[in-house]
Amino acid sequence: MPDPASGRLRRLAEDLEESGLRLEGTEAFRAMLLEEVDHALRPAVHERRAASSGTILEPASDPATWAAGTQLDITGAPLEQQPLPAARRFADGLSSWLLRRTDDRNEWLVLDRPAGSERDLVVLTGVLEATIVQRHPAGWVRIVGSFGVVRWDGYRWHHEPPVSSWLDAVTACSAYGDAEVLEAMLEFAVHDLGSMGIGSLLIYRPDADPGPPVEELLPTPPPLRVRRPSHLAPLRHALAQVDGAAIFDAEGVLRRLGVRLVPSLAAEESVEALGGTRHTSGRRYSRDDPLATVIAVSEDGPVSVLRDGAVLGRSHDGD
Repeated sequence: MPDPASGRLRRLAEDLEESGLRLEGTEAFRAMLLEEVDHALRPAVHERRAASSGTILEPASDPATWAAGTQLDITGAPLEQQPLPAARRFADGLSSWLLRRTDDRNEWLVLDRPAGSERDLVVLTGVLEATIVQRHPAGWVRIVGSFGVVRWDGYRWHHEPPVSSWLDAVTACSAYGDAEVLEAMLEFAVHDLGSMGIGSLLIYRPDADPGPPVEELLPTPPPLRVRRPSHLAPLRHALAQVDGAAIFDAEGVLRRLGVRLVPSLAAEESVEALGGTRHTSGRRYSRDDPLATVIAVSEDGPVSVLRDGAVLGRSHDGD
């Protein structure tokens, strides 16, 4: 009798390739990756609760660099004779992880804090030079690696290429501000906001000029810094509760929150609409504030970068 699992894994590989993820590496690595993705899609269920999970595959970097690169204390222990199905029970994909290698030198990794957000996974894959498969407690399934992020939303796969693949167009000229701040804002927009369906407008102003007039609807916010990881959770939480734009200064510090953008008559007449109200408002504001970088995040995930009325870059289209 044919093995049903082999047909299922073959179809899974085809679905991933259609989404934009072409499986690379050795045959053993591809088989291991598909096995982990299949497990994440078909989790163990106990008392009506589907278990979360997380596996780090084939890390290539020196473990001595992991703690400094991730800013995490990481403790490892070999599985020894523990079979994989039993070992997976201890890997929640947040603070505890299963580390698998094709030579079967498998381990548990325990982190000193939960690191299960999409942004956390991007950092982990970059530092460990690994591929990660996670089933989040919320039910999201993610595959993260050098190819970017591939997400399963319950119906289909979405491929989010690495931010670095379109960063050059945003940071090409120093007149538009600090490249590291812009990169941090893009990472935050794609992996913290877009991945969670939090629609937002982020405006980065590279100089001390107040910029075009806006309507301020909320009190002055705390000076949260987009380059400080500990500040991102409260920033994300606030953005999920307000309409309007968030304005950051040249150092990436939040200065205004929930502002209503008021485009000039010239911008309304010369700049075409772009998608919904949020993107159109951001695009027209960018025409009035040509040195500013405007990052528009849709509720369904796509992120657009706007400057001087033009679209500089855009993440996946949500199709």
